[in-house]
Amino acid sequence: MALLRRYGLYTVLAIGFMYMLYSLSFPYETRGSTPVNNNNNDQGQPPQRSPKYKSFDWAKIPVKNRIESLTPLPTTEPKALPKIQFEFGTEDATAKNIRETRREEVKKQFLKCWRNYRTYAWMHDEIRPISGAVTDHFGGWAATLIDALDTLYIMGFKEEFTSAIADIERIDFGYTDVDKVNVFETNIRHLGGLLASFELSGEKRLLNKAKEVGEMLYHAFDTPNHMPMTRWDFRAAGEGKPQMADEQVLLAEIGSLTMEFTRLSQLTGDPKWFDAVTRVTRLLEEQQDKTALPGMWPIVVNARTADFTHDTGFTLGSMADSTYEYFAKQYALLGGQDAIYRKLYEKAMDTASQNLLFRPSTPENSDMLMSGFARVTGDASSSNITLDPEMQHLACYTGGMFALGGKLFTNPDHVAIGRKLADTCVWAYKASPAGIMPEVSHLLPCNSTSTSTTSNCPWDPNAWHHAIRTRTSATAHEQDPLKNIANLRLPPGFTSIEDRRYILRPEAIESVFVLYRVTGEQQWQAAAWDMWTAIQRATDTEIGNSALVDVSADSPPRADSMESFWLAETLKYFYLTFSEPGLVSLDDWVFNTEAHPLRILKPSRKQPQKQNQAS
Repeated sequence: MALLRRYGLYTVLAIGFMYMLYSLSFPYETRGSTPVNNNNNDQGQPPQRSPKYKSFDWAKIPVKNRIESLTPLPTTEPKALPKIQFEFGTEDATAKNIRETRREEVKKQFLKCWRNYRTYAWMHDEIRPISGAVTDHFGGWAATLIDALDTLYIMGFKEEFTSAIADIERIDFGYTDVDKVNVFETNIRHLGGLLASFELSGEKRLLNKAKEVGEMLYHAFDTPNHMPMTRWDFRAAGEGKPQMADEQVLLAEIGSLTMEFTRLSQLTGDPKWFDAVTRVTRLLEEQQDKTALPGMWPIVVNARTADFTHDTGFTLGSMADSTYEYFAKQYALLGGQDAIYRKLYEKAMDTASQNLLFRPSTPENSDMLMSGFARVTGDASSSNITLDPEMQHLACYTGGMFALGGKLFTNPDHVAIGRKLADTCVWAYKASPAGIMPEVSHLLPCNSTSTSTTSNCPWDPNAWHHAIRTRTSATAHEQDPLKNIANLRLPPGFTSIEDRRYILRPEAIESVFVLYRVTGEQQWQAAAWDMWTAIQRATDTEIGNSALVDVSADSPPRADSMESFWLAETLKYFYLTFSEPGLVSLDDWVFNTEAHPLRILKPSRKQPQKQNQAS
């Protein structure tokens, strides 16, 4: 998920500007329109290119900034981690029938999307679900094919899975037409997807291909201070030109490579990838208490000087998210072998709980939480923290993060926080006219910032109206707050909607899935089905599923976009929510931020070279 394109910016002006660009860039579809496909790509054939340079064999290109002593993988015995999943009992026959029927609906939609991608866009990065056109902005390395591969396996499409491997072998990771490669996106989609597919199937060809991606990405770390180039000049690096890390880097892009690089080192026995990401981790640890909001790191960091402290904007949401998500998950992946990841998680979540979480005020007086955006002003002796009560769809992953961390580190308070965060996202779906929450919005916060279940937060319509006036621009200001609400199409509790799109995001269903597996409560399956029916009703096309321009409309206009994470993440999490709890159990697997499952190390288990099943 490029990150600036995928995530959205923070300041009000930037959000407005990006929304304008996105609104102009996507064609609309009216109901009943017929998709047109002008792509003549032959099935199974790589896209035809006129190469500008010779393909690089990254494994043979020498590293300029050599490392004399690599950090080895941990050698201590993995720990027996606390149980994460609920102890599910025998399922009622009626409940099983409902669950399986819903699971099959998701599976059927996935297969439709997959087959149309194979028909119209095979070997390209993505297919446009209205026109049938193709896009290649993720290197032209068949992003949808690799991203969706483990979903194929999990859903039982073994024949489709096997037949795709030969085409994956032909992908050339030594060449791309894009000017700069997004290292983060390539890591989570391509490397993560190949590793997970290997772990599920035991197909060695996929591990070999994952190693090709790893060899390529390792060269992005070939800088004087060994910090990675996150927006990487692929060709310049291949031609041996000097490179330096950038002065402005997004926290999520530099801190979210740990799981994939670590797993590649575990599976190949080569520690160089683990060494590369461990250097970033040690910097995060060293500077965790030195930032303007001790315990967390700002959105933008300086990789060139290895200074992660100077910026003053903090969030668990976009541009920072998966760095925080990976702390507990990396701890689990290593089987608890390195306590640094527990320390990073606990300190960061303590700070976030105190400074970023807020309780939304709603007519139902629901006891919920959302994670906002904090800006720190002043100096160390007299700093002031201002919390912006923003709600991002992307930030909905936090419910699952807190719930997993709470189970993993035996912290019931974090499980409770995770539940409240997930509750807010479910509520936001229900509150929307289309039944789908928007990309970015603002909520009315309670006066009390307490996360306690005993805090009271009575609904005050006057406070809601005042907050809407405050957030409405002067040119659009109405003296009558009811006109503001009607003109802006604001559900009760929303004070503004900056970005009304839905881009087929997975984060809300991700947390719903985790909360179901952690609590065993069927209310989460019911919430998932409501979300599914709303999404399917609004986004289904003849080719696949489309992004939406404005979910505040009863019939949202469509955008001709279907990112690969729709098949990799969103459909996978829906499917697993309606599957048997033992399928890809959270006690055995940990998902990367693109929903690719990686095996958790267990006591007395050697680092596995082959895994044959998903349960």
